[in-house]
Amino acid sequence: MAFIELNVLNNEPSPILGIDLGTTNSLVAMWKDGRPQILKPEGHDGHIPSAIYFPENAEQPIVGQAVRERALVDPTGTVFSIKRFMGRGLKDVAEELSSVQFPASENENGQIEFDIRGRMYTPQELSALILMRVHDIACKTQLAGLGRRIVITVPAYFDDAQRQATRDAARLAGLEVERIINEPTAASLAFGLDQMKSGTIAVYDLGGGTFDVSILAIDDGVFRVLATTGDTHLGGDDFDRALAKLAHDDLIDQVGEETAQDSAFQQALRLSAERTKIGLSGHLEAEYRIVIPESSIRYHREIKRSEFEELSKPLIERTLVSCRQALSDAGLEATDIDEVVLVGGSTRIPAVREAVEQFFGRKPHTELNPDEVVALGAAVQGHILSGGTRDILLMDVVSLSLGLETVGGGVDKVIVRNSPIPCQATETYTTNVDNQTGIKFTVIQGERELAGDCRTLGNFELKGIPPMPAGLPRVAVRFQVDANGMLSVTAKEQSTGQTARIEVKPMHGLTDEEVESMLKASYDFAQDDFDNRRAADLRVDIARMCRASRAHYEEAKPALDRETIEDIDEALKAGDEAASSNLPDELQKVRDEIERATLPLAAVLMDAVAKSAMAGKTLDEL
Repeated sequence: MAFIELNVLNNEPSPILGIDLGTTNSLVAMWKDGRPQILKPEGHDGHIPSAIYFPENAEQPIVGQAVRERALVDPTGTVFSIKRFMGRGLKDVAEELSSVQFPASENENGQIEFDIRGRMYTPQELSALILMRVHDIACKTQLAGLGRRIVITVPAYFDDAQRQATRDAARLAGLEVERIINEPTAASLAFGLDQMKSGTIAVYDLGGGTFDVSILAIDDGVFRVLATTGDTHLGGDDFDRALAKLAHDDLIDQVGEETAQDSAFQQALRLSAERTKIGLSGHLEAEYRIVIPESSIRYHREIKRSEFEELSKPLIERTLVSCRQALSDAGLEATDIDEVVLVGGSTRIPAVREAVEQFFGRKPHTELNPDEVVALGAAVQGHILSGGTRDILLMDVVSLSLGLETVGGGVDKVIVRNSPIPCQATETYTTNVDNQTGIKFTVIQGERELAGDCRTLGNFELKGIPPMPAGLPRVAVRFQVDANGMLSVTAKEQSTGQTARIEVKPMHGLTDEEVESMLKASYDFAQDDFDNRRAADLRVDIARMCRASRAHYEEAKPALDRETIEDIDEALKAGDEAASSNLPDELQKVRDEIERATLPLAAVLMDAVAKSAMAGKTLDEL
């Protein structure tokens, strides 16, 4: 009789895979034999192009390497660089839409949808198809108990909406996200820089569609992101477009405007430009060749590396602008950086490496394949989460301040920009008018002093507050940002325990330009913002003082002399007129005058309270 051995007592959890969902290529890795490794089935290099082809006959979509060839034959059914649209609305991606072959619209939830072969797809659904292919590639390595738990990476500048869209894509693919981590943070793990006793690291990540730079500090095992910034509209695709424009300008007279706008022609330009760019990373010259027999197009041109470098200068300079901003945010100079790490396939470009070395004054790390380091780092994080030993603590940061809109339109920042995550903070608020039984909270993101100049993330309302005089209720509002960068806000009234909560999940988020614009505006308009916020707070303060004074003014009048009454009337009238003023110095004078004029009123009221409290009591009782 034959026997089958069943290992029913093996309760080891399945490994947690590390996935880099890239703009151009995606990869999957896991911890194996004591180190992170890219999963590569036999005959496969592990790189899965983030591209999808939809056949006309409604067959299953094709994902990966085979799509590149089909893009030339049938570009109308091919999708590239879908990551650029994750968590965005139409107005956020107007520039990118010009390179997409499909009609785009916005659904009732504010999400982009693409009409592909008569069916609507969101970026999350398209990314889910890529993730399913990535997981399928991993399964072909025939690893036992592979499982569906993952760590997935995102650009450091992805906001809440973009991170949530990434999580949704994984869920649609049937994968369970254990952690979302920033790509630069993952890369630093892959390079093993946590072995440093202490130091400061710059991670320069130039991928296919996005650019990030992060400044990280290591101190006694604590790995902390000091600052991060970037440009989600800058990557290898833009270098390709610069080369493609050369060929377009050469061919426009030959092919005509109609052919130049043809999808097949544009795809041919793009793919040939990419091959030429890759060739120029290893040689001083490369051939730019386009052959489209059906259009009788045959194009050939030798491109010198120096020519490509001249075209690339503005793009490289844009990355250095972000580097300067990240150093400024961290309060550092380039000379303070101990190590520089290059990540992303576009960092193979010699001009990029030279520019980075010159900017930071030191040779960057290039030991690992720049395309693979993010996935390898995600696998390290997966190993740690599954109980693996590695003495390291990761702390990413909040990219923009989070807070609440206050009465008068100001912003109370509860969690400030560059706070390490996960993090939480609690502030106490109260009511503004008597017998108020509810408070509406507006959650704000940004660096400006007035809510109107920042971004609204969401609204929620706390009801059931007991009727009390203004200022007596105590409502604790807690902001909490989890390890994935997701924000939740909870409000609790202390006396009753009434609670309201919101998870901030906007349908689409900020573009990188909007984030940079918000930061720049916070610097450029700092004095104006200070004055406007001061004016708003003073108007609220004046209104409160006028309301409190009038509450008992009539009953106290008999105890006041005529001159005092005239002063109070005049001050209260000025307070009413101040409601339309936006001049902080004038408002301050009005507030000070109300305070001075109502001092006798306050004394009379205090005296009345004291007499009431002592009425009918003996000295011993007091």
